[in-house]
Amino acid sequence: MTEKEKNENSLFGPLEDPAGDAGYPEDHPPRMGFFTDTSICIGCKACEVACKEWNGVPSDGFELLGMSYDNTGSLGASSWRHVAFIEQDRQLGSQDAGLVGLPTGPSGTETTAEVVAGAIRQGHRAGGELGTEPVDLGFPSFDLPGAGSGEETRTNFRWLMSSDVCKHCTHAGCLDVCPTGALFRTEFGTVVVQPDICNGCGYCVSACPYGVIDRRPDDGRAWKCTLCYDRLKGGLEPACAKACPTDSIQFGVLDELRERADRRLEQLHEAGVPEARLYGRDPDDGVGGDGAFFLLLDEPEVYGLPPDPIVTTRDVVSMWKHAAVAAGIMVAASAAVFIKGGRR
Repeated sequence: MTEKEKNENSLFGPLEDPAGDAGYPEDHPPRMGFFTDTSICIGCKACEVACKEWNGVPSDGFELLGMSYDNTGSLGASSWRHVAFIEQDRQLGSQDAGLVGLPTGPSGTETTAEVVAGAIRQGHRAGGELGTEPVDLGFPSFDLPGAGSGEETRTNFRWLMSSDVCKHCTHAGCLDVCPTGALFRTEFGTVVVQPDICNGCGYCVSACPYGVIDRRPDDGRAWKCTLCYDRLKGGLEPACAKACPTDSIQFGVLDELRERADRRLEQLHEAGVPEARLYGRDPDDGVGGDGAFFLLLDEPEVYGLPPDPIVTTRDVVSMWKHAAVAAGIMVAASAAVFIKGGRR
């Protein structure tokens, strides 16, 4: 890459070496990253726990949100890893949902809610006595639970589970707008926040196209995934990848991960899962490719991800150029008026 191309791609566009662009010498380590294969995520949340334990991230609540089996909801200052739980009334390719021949009723939460709501309305005191009166469970019985419902009442379903994390963008808007240097690019190409330098201005929060970085309410400082920078310097893999029991979270040299992801995508397409796609893998996308990218089984919006993220500082240079031109025109016009008025 020529010096001109390097300068042109400092804020947007393909950039082969973010660490080199940040000033590290040519012999710096290769760019490291995450490849998260959501097709094999089981939602165990071991990554969330490992992240919290290693990095000393405080707890962020243990109550269910009421709309999912998830209890964290999204990434934040106290959730550097977040496992999404998304239930869909469909199956994965030719996968057997495991319901054929089983005496189970409808699996959809909507159907269940309708049945329960109707039963409550017809009950004594409209359900006001729930939990206060004995209930006949029908035991003992020789019939299987749900044996009265036929196969026509059953539905296929699948869980989409995905462990989300900071994307460690090639072009990181959060890093560009930080006024104190609290955010910096590491020799591994990742982006890290130094909390002892952060002044809590919040510019990075609005600059992130993914809504990842966040501030804690107690001190106002920004926090996010560091890709376990301290572990990387010691030759160890990040805690979340180490704890993942299915290798859904894979850590390594970014170029090698991209090749691995391409092969995995091809496997899923051949297995009859045409909706599988890679997200954040393309160096030509709006952020120059992500250091943490994903294999998804549906549209990005289903997982709460933006479909076409763009680095928010992409147009900074052109904006300043236009501002400089406008300022020059104003100065020239003011000087012309002054000179013309002086001649009178």
